Amino acid sequence: MPSYTLREWEALPHGDGEGSIAPELAARLVALAKTSTFAGRGGTGVLEDRRHELRARGVVGVLTAQGCSLEILPKIDVTPDADPEREKAVIRKRLVHMLAVALNLKIETGRITELDWQRETLLEILIRIFCDKLTEAVRRGMPRRYVGQEDDLTALRGTLDLPRQFTCHAANPGRLACRFDELSEDIALNRIMKAAVGHLSKMSRSAANLQRLRELAFVYADIAEVPTPALNWGQVVIDRTNRAWQELFGMAQLFLRNRHQTTSSGSGKGTALLFEMNALFEEYVGRLVTRALAGTDFQVTLQGGRLFCLTSLEDQSAVFQTKPDILICRDRQVAHVIDTKWKRISARIDDPKQGVSQSDVYQMMAYAHLYKAPRLTLLYPHHEALGDAEGVHARFHISGQETLLETASVDVSNGKDLVVRLRKALFPDTLESLSLVSE
Repeated sequence: MPSYTLREWEALPHGDGEGSIAPELAARLVALAKTSTFAGRGGTGVLEDRRHELRARGVVGVLTAQGCSLEILPKIDVTPDADPEREKAVIRKRLVHMLAVALNLKIETGRITELDWQRETLLEILIRIFCDKLTEAVRRGMPRRYVGQEDDLTALRGTLDLPRQFTCHAANPGRLACRFDELSEDIALNRIMKAAVGHLSKMSRSAANLQRLRELAFVYADIAEVPTPALNWGQVVIDRTNRAWQELFGMAQLFLRNRHQTTSSGSGKGTALLFEMNALFEEYVGRLVTRALAGTDFQVTLQGGRLFCLTSLEDQSAVFQTKPDILICRDRQVAHVIDTKWKRISARIDDPKQGVSQSDVYQMMAYAHLYKAPRLTLLYPHHEALGDAEGVHARFHISGQETLLETASVDVSNGKDLVVRLRKALFPDTLESLSLVSE
């Protein structure tokens, strides 16, 4: 089955030769992409079907349609390599790291060989990690909880259900209507794990992964099968008895219901695992900032604030609610607002705006007015055209005010000591006394 890889905003020409895709396969991928919640009103939010090419947009992940698959990787600058496959491997590692941070998962990638990062798609790598972690966990024993049961027995067990006893067994005192608790593996957490295994079995195309998933499906044979929409996520309790399952529960949410991605199947169109890079970058940076300011007197709120821009004169109703990506408060006062943008800014000296859009500036001015923040930052991914140094690139005063508006970048291609680097880049003055620890 042909497999293709693109980066964001790259195009794949139609054709039959190497480096191109047959128009009928492109049409299947486009039809699948249109089922995604990221497709938008026009249906082109994931893929654009142009006249002579297929173009990726700002959504990454894997689409698998009948007869082909397409992997879309983020546009992250990495060290140039003569082998394009090695470059793709590095980008996959960085994307998995971003997912792990954004979703608060501990995903160890050291056990995956360099060959696997080059040979497998993002989807197969994530499935591999999930299977390895789940296999280790079930070897230590499945989680169990006491579950309420009702049964008619010859000897009393638990308590007697008097209403049912006198209505159902009034003429047969040899049967007792019992209520009791029984330690069971057929609980919500295990049902979710079984649903994840079944779901991934439909998505994977790797023989090794399919073998692992078949073995896991056998382990979960006695667990009730529940359709994904009917899974009861609210019944899952993570406590000291099953703390080791926290990461697996998070990964199951990644595959089945996380807000950053959508999975779709049905009607023979195929399956997809997709992530919107704007939302992923926002969550990723938000969690890094939270770590960077841990242990200080600053409090970080993600997607908070919720103040309204306007109030109606007729009924005093509030409209146009704001949700800054990152609010940093001190002594209950907003000290800093950070808004993340997954797009490239310019470093040209003849471009005083640096490619920052006017609407982004207007948005930050609204935040300055509503939240009275003395400092606002538009934070972008770093790229090689900006030079070697990440951090703040330009500072401005909002006209007529002392409020500072700055543009800055963070290098997501380099995960080493990222929390420390973020502290130095964005908070050098306020954190001089804070001991620096690695990520």
